Amino acid sequence: MKTAAEYRKHAEECRVLARQVPDGEQRDQLLEMARTWDDLADTREGLVRNHPELSTGDADMAEQPPSKR
Repeated sequence: MKTAAEYRKHAEECRVLARQVPDGEQRDQLLEMARTWDDLADTREGLVRNHPELSTGDADMAEQPPSKR
């Protein structure tokens, strides 16, 4: 399972690509993909926060509030 940081990296990659294409359907699709990756990151963070046993290790520790580490 990917970490929230990995999902956010994918979102940023989509935004970078979107800046390189002209306005239109392709750009809109890339920006929608970025929003989807960000939503997945938010969901992953919530899962790890509520279910620490789902943590994949150090990468997920950054996703948890300090009180859960």
